[in-house]
Order: sequence, then structure tokens, then C-alpha cells
Amino acid sequence: MAPISFSSSSSSSSSSSFILAATICLAFILHQAQAQLSATFYATTCPNVSTIVSNVIQQALQSDTRIAASLIRLHFHDCFVNGCDASVLLNDSSSIQSEKNAVPNFNSARGFDVVDNIKTAVENACPGVVSCADILALAAESSVSLSGGPSWNVLLGRRDSLTANQSGANTSIPTPFESLSNITSKFSAVGLNTTDLVALSGAHTFGRAQCRFFSGRLYNFSGTGNPDPTLNTSYLATLQQICPQNGSGTALTNLDPATPNGFDNNYFTNLQNSQGLLQTDQELFSTSGAATVSIVNNFASSQTAFFQSFAQSMINMGNISPLTGSSGEIRSDCKKVNGS
Repeated sequence: MAPISFSSSSSSSSSSSFILAATICLAFILHQAQAQLSATFYATTCPNVSTIVSNVIQQALQSDTRIAASLIRLHFHDCFVNGCDASVLLNDSSSIQSEKNAVPNFNSARGFDVVDNIKTAVENACPGVVSCADILALAAESSVSLSGGPSWNVLLGRRDSLTANQSGANTSIPTPFESLSNITSKFSAVGLNTTDLVALSGAHTFGRAQCRFFSGRLYNFSGTGNPDPTLNTSYLATLQQICPQNGSGTALTNLDPATPNGFDNNYFTNLQNSQGLLQTDQELFSTSGAATVSIVNNFASSQTAFFQSFAQSMINMGNISPLTGSSGEIRSDCKKVNGS
């Protein structure tokens, strides 16, 4: 067989194609590297940011024992809508319909003033450097660790959105009234699995809930005219006293009746004892044949297992579609887009 020869023009073309392919490949690698969050993102630009966040939350806890649970809820409600981009913090404007007015947040999401205080403290130390989205992630970690829960290395480098998505908040955020299959689908839609679902639900081991989010379980569950049969009867009687049938619906109840301000694994033993406050809590254990049941049992028997899974699931949740690189901006005021 005669040897194959290449003309100089085809050789030149091949070189050019190789260089182009290599350039595209390098650009892709750089883009991927740029898009990665990192625990050391502010190591040189704002090295004390974690301490600043923690100090503000410690001060807030002195007058508001609920604030830790409220701050982690803000991070959760932010990440499930267009990713972790601080869109939940934006107020209404001529071009923005605030997520604060979406059904899952209206008159229940709180802690915005503490986020503003954190932002002010961070701006005083490192102006124009730390995003509001990263402040929410750091605040969630501090809230858990200050309440006796695990700590983890928060991955950072998010940037802030330029818009909000109120309709997305109405449809994407899991609510206390949905079936386990619906909740599982919402978690799956943002790349979170069943273990993430159970672990992150464990954040209900501290904080409060308004009666309106579970009163249907107390009197007329699913239109039956009777209470939810999965509710412990003594617990039911206690809840009916706190939340009378014709009450305002805004009275507060501890999510965990045993240790309402501490972060521990009591949430899971509560489920085993039919003392899950929200329908979506109890269904993790009471849904026959559900994959969540064995995970609940594991976390109930081992606080270490829960803490390890919770920390990893918080990292997983914090990775939902972050804006990085040159996307978005670093807001100087978390409530509004720069220049508005």
C-alpha cells in the first residue's frame, strides 16, 4: 500500500483545527473552574467574613430565639427559586415583583433585617466584595452551628441576581400541604435526592410555625371532618389548644416540642412518635413503603449520621444554579439591585 501523503494546505488546516479545538477546550475548562464555588473564595479579599456573620447572628439571638431557624429558611427559599442568588431578598420595584409576597413567604419569611445588619457589617470590613447570596449561605451555617448543630465549610463565590421570580416562588418552593411525591419531585427538579429531602427537613428541629400551616390536620384533614389519623392523640389535643378551630391562624407553635431552639435529631424521633407538626414532616415516616422511612429511622438512631448528612445536603443545596464569574452582581444593598 502506498504511503498516505498530506499536502501542505491540508496539514495547515489540521493544525488550525487542532489549535481551535484546544482553545475551545481550554475556554471550557476555565469556564468550569470559574463556575466552581470554593470555601476559600474570600481568603484574601474578606478573610473574616464568617466571623462577621456569626457575630451579628449571635447578637440577634439574644433578643430573638427564632432567628436562627428563620435565616436558614431564607436560604432554603432562595435556592429553590432560580438557584441560590439572593433573589428572595429583593423588594418590589418598578421592574421587580418581590418573592417576599409569594404565598410561601408572605407574612412568614423573616430575618431580612438581620441580613441587612450582616451586609452592613460586611460592607464596613470589605466593601463591594461579598454577595448577599453568600451571606445567606454563611448565615445558614452559623445559625445551625450556634444552635448546637454541625458546622461545615461553606462554599462561596455566588453572585446576586438582577431580578426576582415571584411566580417561581409560588410553584417551586415546597409547601406544608403537599404530598410526599410532590415534595420529592420538587427536590429532584433542583438536583436533590431523597436523602437530601429527609436531611434538610431535619431543619424543622428548631423554629416555629404558624397555625395556618397545619390547622387542617387538627380538625378537617383532607375534607374528612376528622383530624389527621397520623397525629399522636395527646399531641393533637395540645395543638388544638394552641390553634382553636376559629382562631386567627397566626399563633406560633414549636416545630419541635422537646427542644425548640436547639439543633439536634429530636425531629426524627418526633416523627417516630407521630409528633411531626407539618403534614410534610409526618409523611416522611408515615407514608407506607416510602424510601424516606429508613432514612428517618437512621437519623433518629444516630445524631452523628444526621449531622453528617445535613451538612452535605446543605452544601448540595447551596450548589443549586449559583451565579458566578461575571453573571449577576455584588449588591451593595441586599434589598435592591445596584443603581435602582
